[in-house]
Amino acid sequence: MKRFQVVGIGNAMVDVLARGDEAFLAEAGIHKGIMQLIDMPRAVDLYSRIGPAREISGGSAANTIAGVAHLGGRTAYVGKVKDDQLGAIFAHDLRAQGAVYETAMAPRTEAQETGRCIVIVTPDGERSMNTYLGVTEFLHPSDIDEAMMADAEWIYLEGYRFDGPDSHAAFAKAISACKAQGGRVSITLSDPFCVERHRYAFRKMIQDDVDLLFCNRAEILSMYQTDDFEAALAAAAAEVAIVACTDSENGAHILSEGRRWHAPAVPTKIVDATGAGDLFAGAFLWALTNCHDLPTCGRMGCVAASEVISHIGARPESDLKALFGQHGLL
Repeated sequence: MKRFQVVGIGNAMVDVLARGDEAFLAEAGIHKGIMQLIDMPRAVDLYSRIGPAREISGGSAANTIAGVAHLGGRTAYVGKVKDDQLGAIFAHDLRAQGAVYETAMAPRTEAQETGRCIVIVTPDGERSMNTYLGVTEFLHPSDIDEAMMADAEWIYLEGYRFDGPDSHAAFAKAISACKAQGGRVSITLSDPFCVERHRYAFRKMIQDDVDLLFCNRAEILSMYQTDDFEAALAAAAAEVAIVACTDSENGAHILSEGRRWHAPAVPTKIVDATGAGDLFAGAFLWALTNCHDLPTCGRMGCVAASEVISHIGARPESDLKALFGQHGLL
């Protein structure tokens, strides 16, 4: 048995969550519902504009790994923070969930700081993310522990990481070490604009190395440059062994080996949509590594997503296994 069921690699971030209306978004020059990369001066400016805020450890892949750990999975995370206050918060919160986190911190003398994402949540629950990557942008191949990757059943790669200068080399090192020992590779596309920036690199990795693709409707349409959702799903399924595509209130579509399943969404009042896809992936991967069939993986993913959108913050606050039981999945 391998030490880890899932090892995630991503941008290590602390989320700063605040509420704001459409007028605030317009005044602050924020595009609704997407992730925008910002620099430190912009981060300081936005922070000065928002009202009361809540700081919660986040980062897309880190949220997924926190979900796997919450469910009792054997899991670890790789992502860079600085030896500063936010870095300490991030490391503590992830380890407290039960995940192994051993990535060396950038020293206090480093000019860049721990990354943070200023998330504006509008009354409809939509989140608009303004991301200062800080030191996490500079994750280096030397930060990848090949022994850890070799000891993983699955690795989970965060699409947002493609924006880092050494990300492709770091991912390649992780993939090689994992696959050499029979492990498998999953990736999330993360954001349609991220796909636009790195389509060729995404596509090559998907075709050459990826066994499980996580995405949502907007991301898969962007990847395959079409407005036809069915055509995009078919194109992805032709390239990847398993496709898990979420579609908001329409649930999720799972495709594998010529078969397709639909997992219905769980009706939920949306408080904060941050992390819905992250927790879908976390529950899906936990279910998959615990030998559940693909339809059940999809349904567990939808239950976990519904839990996380019911409150502020991108990590579970309720017992997900108990919720799975209530839905007849355990």
